[in-house]
Amino acid sequence: MSPRPAPEELVPWALEVLEIPVGNSPPALSVVAGDASARRYFRLDSGAARYVLAEAPPATEKNEAFVSIAALLRGAGVKVPAVLGVDFDRGFLLLEDLGDQLLLPQLDAGSVDERYHQAFGVLAQMAAVDCAQTGLADYDRALLSEELSRFPVWFVKELLGYTLPAAEQALLDNLSARLIDSALEQPRVLVHRDFHSRNLMLTGENELAVIDFQDAVVGPITYDLVSLLRDCYVHWPAAQVRAWALAYRDLLRSQELVGDIDQGQFLRWFDWMGLQRHIKVLGTFARLYLRDGKSAYLDDLPLVIHYVLEITQHYAAQEPVFADFNAWFSARLSPLIAQQPWSRQS
Repeated sequence: MSPRPAPEELVPWALEVLEIPVGNSPPALSVVAGDASARRYFRLDSGAARYVLAEAPPATEKNEAFVSIAALLRGAGVKVPAVLGVDFDRGFLLLEDLGDQLLLPQLDAGSVDERYHQAFGVLAQMAAVDCAQTGLADYDRALLSEELSRFPVWFVKELLGYTLPAAEQALLDNLSARLIDSALEQPRVLVHRDFHSRNLMLTGENELAVIDFQDAVVGPITYDLVSLLRDCYVHWPAAQVRAWALAYRDLLRSQELVGDIDQGQFLRWFDWMGLQRHIKVLGTFARLYLRDGKSAYLDDLPLVIHYVLEITQHYAAQEPVFADFNAWFSARLSPLIAQQPWSRQS
């Protein structure tokens, strides 16, 4: 593997793209906080304007998808960073600087309702995209299954050190099948796949801007909604979450983006989709720590576990496989989780 370029190596390329002559005083370059990927971000300050430089290794990052989906979202009216220049061979991208204000630190009891309804408007814009014309991959059974398979491998075995007997693996397989069937019966829309408060930014014009969208697919209509409302980084009361979910359903109906889906059906889709996502996230966060050395995600595991147990308990009376999973998790995994440093600190 070739060494990654030093940040300063991106500057001459960016200045060429911007048609700014290289002077005696080079532009200021500073690090911008990254994400769960291998991408690195830097802020370039020319004195007259600021830009974001991304160094995204072509071997691992979906740079072509990022550029094409940015154009797709912008065409749908969604605020995304403008792509000012790109070198696919080297993995360099020059982007509009949207600032530093993520949505997450701006959320509190007084602001969250307004901000989430603002986000619903963005989701509705995405739902209105004609998916047949996008060329996006389908969020199909194989992808949903792969995501769920991260849980027994990375969370249960690698992080907790527990080896599943065949009967317990069969329980996970049965639950996974139910969750996947529920996902696949939903209306299909453009899905961001990580639509939450760390991937939404507030611009100086008080717009919500969307970032980190290169993994977008065509998938279940509740996926991005539950990613937002049962965010892995912030928690809201269950009754409020369900009220928001139904408010979004009503928005979709008012814009004729869905038919007459009754409340019970929509909430079940929403809850079960969230369960699929959060079981996946347990495996993904464990993998980010164990494989990629990103230990910060361990601190977010307790909230994700809360979501998993909350939903499996909620449906336990009607769905035996949910009851069995909840009982198994509590009996087998919870004692192991209690021994983890990240659990004791929560």
